Amino acid sequence: MTADIKDFYYGTPMQDYEYGHLPVELVPKEVMDQYNLYELASNNKVYFEIQKGMPGLKQAGIIAHNRLKEHLMKYDYYPCRFTPSLWKHKHLPISFTLVVDDLGIKYVKKETAEHLLDALKKQYEISTDWEGHDYLGLTLDWSYNTTPKHVTLSMPKYIPEGLHKLQHPTPVKPQHSPAKHTIPTYGAKTQCADNTDEMQPTLPEHEIKYVQKAVGISSYYASALDNTALMALNDLAAAQAAAKQSTKDSLNQLLDYLATHPNAKIRYYESPMILQIHSDASYLSAPKARSRAAGFFFLSNNPAQPIQSELNGTIHVLCKIIKSVVGSAAESEIAAACLNSHEAIPMRNTLEELGHKQPATPMQVDNTTAVGFMHKQIKQRRSKAIDMRFYWLQDRQQQQQFSAHWKEGINNLADYFSKHFPSSYHQQKRSVCLHIPESHHRQPSTNMIQASQQPPSATRGVSLQRGL
Repeated sequence: MTADIKDFYYGTPMQDYEYGHLPVELVPKEVMDQYNLYELASNNKVYFEIQKGMPGLKQAGIIAHNRLKEHLMKYDYYPCRFTPSLWKHKHLPISFTLVVDDLGIKYVKKETAEHLLDALKKQYEISTDWEGHDYLGLTLDWSYNTTPKHVTLSMPKYIPEGLHKLQHPTPVKPQHSPAKHTIPTYGAKTQCADNTDEMQPTLPEHEIKYVQKAVGISSYYASALDNTALMALNDLAAAQAAAKQSTKDSLNQLLDYLATHPNAKIRYYESPMILQIHSDASYLSAPKARSRAAGFFFLSNNPAQPIQSELNGTIHVLCKIIKSVVGSAAESEIAAACLNSHEAIPMRNTLEELGHKQPATPMQVDNTTAVGFMHKQIKQRRSKAIDMRFYWLQDRQQQQQFSAHWKEGINNLADYFSKHFPSSYHQQKRSVCLHIPESHHRQPSTNMIQASQQPPSATRGVSLQRGL
């Protein structure tokens, strides 16, 4: 179920008051007249005292959090140690997340949920949704009576409304590629970074603002649902501060892609909640001789057989430029594995705090040198120049927090998020990364190879218990 705390930030009393002022011309005339503020104005400004939390007040969040914590501790609720915004009860089988003022509640019996709601209602005004259909702008369609149980996430109005705000025209023809595909040159003896965009003039300020606004609107949608747009957004986010004409052209292509596919869906199936990772990198694929890291995180059923495990849904996709300049393709793969491992640690902690014990997290890599490095199975010569921070991976392998294994690149689901591909490949992979309604009747694939080579079913998954 989900719930919402009304005026969670606005209604929080402050122990120490703050003070501010507004120019008279920014205050509506009817407000000035109603409260006779003209007589109180000084230096053409209206001065005021802030006694409760309000938008723009930097400490409003921590004040509201501390007040909630103090109140719920009376009823034996406490925030988890390692996961911000995750709360549990000392004795009852209930947990909930709090994001701004939205609660996502996971419970076993209705009585335990009512215990939490009764505690909250003694200090706050609460609205509830026992079916849990809406949370953080997402529409959740739960199915407890099917085999396997599942939930489908969507945001049907987000992209149409966002494109309307941007006044982006409907594309003349469908766009199935979120970014321009650069055909690789095979067999080149020298690999050089492409920096031709730096020769273009920077866009006017108002057009840069437009690019930044469009990237902001698209980012949440891509992070929450349509992960196929993440690679294009990664490029745009890196270039938006000094956007060129090529940046605007890339943005228009991305918006055409989102207009063509405006309602992405992800379906999560029940599983034992065992975290697994596919890690990949692309060498010298970003400007200024940078490389890219990608990671595909999902929850699976068979941790003892990571190569033959059942494909379940992406709970997170990493798609970013590696900050350090790496010296080889192998080093880029090691750097990507390191970044993915850093991302996985808080996920492991969250899963364990929710009661899902985690074994060594399987990590699939398609570079034998990277796997040998992590397992200390290779004798280093030229590779001794690898950044010392990456040796952290060897320590975590020995501590059995991660377990890296090799499998060929065609079966690595992170490969899609590390480089640009032609439209035909995007159309093929979209049904792997997202839920396609036409195939919702098919069962999840039980083999990674089948999932990557055949039109897959809606194979996305988390454990479903009553509640979130």
